[in-house]
Amino acid sequence: MGGMASQLTTEQVTAALSTVIDPEIRKPITELDMVKSVDIAGGTVRVGVYLTVAGCPMKDTITRNVREAVSKLDGVTAVEVELDVMSEEQRKDLQTKLRGGEPAKEIPFARPNSLTKVYAVASGKGGVGKSSVTVNLAAALAAQGRKVGVVDADIYGHSVPRMLGVDGSPTKVQDMIMPPSAHGVKVISVGMFTAGNQPVVWRGPMLHRALQQFLADVYWGDLDFLLMDLPPGTGDIAISVAQLLPSAEILVVTTPQQAAAEVAERAGAISAQTHQQVVGVIENMSYLACAHCGERQHIFGEGGGQTVADALTKTLGTRVPLLGQVQIDPRLREGGDNGVPLVLSDPDAGAAKELRTIADTLAGRSRGLAGMSLGIAPKRS
Repeated sequence: MGGMASQLTTEQVTAALSTVIDPEIRKPITELDMVKSVDIAGGTVRVGVYLTVAGCPMKDTITRNVREAVSKLDGVTAVEVELDVMSEEQRKDLQTKLRGGEPAKEIPFARPNSLTKVYAVASGKGGVGKSSVTVNLAAALAAQGRKVGVVDADIYGHSVPRMLGVDGSPTKVQDMIMPPSAHGVKVISVGMFTAGNQPVVWRGPMLHRALQQFLADVYWGDLDFLLMDLPPGTGDIAISVAQLLPSAEILVVTTPQQAAAEVAERAGAISAQTHQQVVGVIENMSYLACAHCGERQHIFGEGGGQTVADALTKTLGTRVPLLGQVQIDPRLREGGDNGVPLVLSDPDAGAAKELRTIADTLAGRSRGLAGMSLGIAPKRS
């Protein structure tokens, strides 16, 4: 050992680590209890770091920054970074710490006894009609007499309120937010909380916080179904949904093109990391039916939806069905523009029929504990 190297102390390393700022929470990793261990062997320093989530998009940045900070110390010849993941308990402690010690409001849908079916509608990329699918499924379920809520978590698009014809704003009653509704669907959207129609430029933790509020502070009442319109892609929101609502199941929307199919497949595969169930794949814009003879024209190619379903079945090891193929109907978009979803304005149109069939399938899946005989009498509150 050289004279310099033997002088390295854990204190020095910890001091160096306190200059590493978590890119999302913007606080030193030492303050966030993310430093798991520091081992010094000669000039080699081993640092164990806890990530908040397994799929942390920032792990490379954190690793690089830890390496840089520690290697600046005199006598350090090598830096090894070992990543681990926080336990549920550590994450809760961290969240309490970030909230200044206040406990989080509980998310009713995350309770083990919640009977609400939560479907997160995801797509690999934008422009596949994910929001119109979400809105039509919600309207179709509500038309069957189900109690339905929609969280518009697509912070870049937030088009759900317009498509459902919701023009009311949320009202505050004490510390609860009452969501406006239309066609029997309660809706809360990021757009309702931004002035005018400003685009939202929020990073992970702010989104996580907003989503937490949409789920915990909004008074949804007793819902049968909660649909969440997620932003396209596989970013922070998908991971947040997995953390806040582990029981949420994923619906993947794709179009027939191969490119879109591959991207959607990635979106679905995220669930392998977050251990969420993928309910199925919906292929949108499947074909155009000729107005005269009904012949199908596959404008965007064909087979993408089935490809995604098969690939996910393989990746996840459970059967992921293709739930339906929704034909191209300009009124799907127009209905969106005038606030009346196609399943309500023309329920017998081909696309509307297919969407209603998909809604029936989703409604028929067992709802939480419903249908399970637990052999106990319900408690009257």
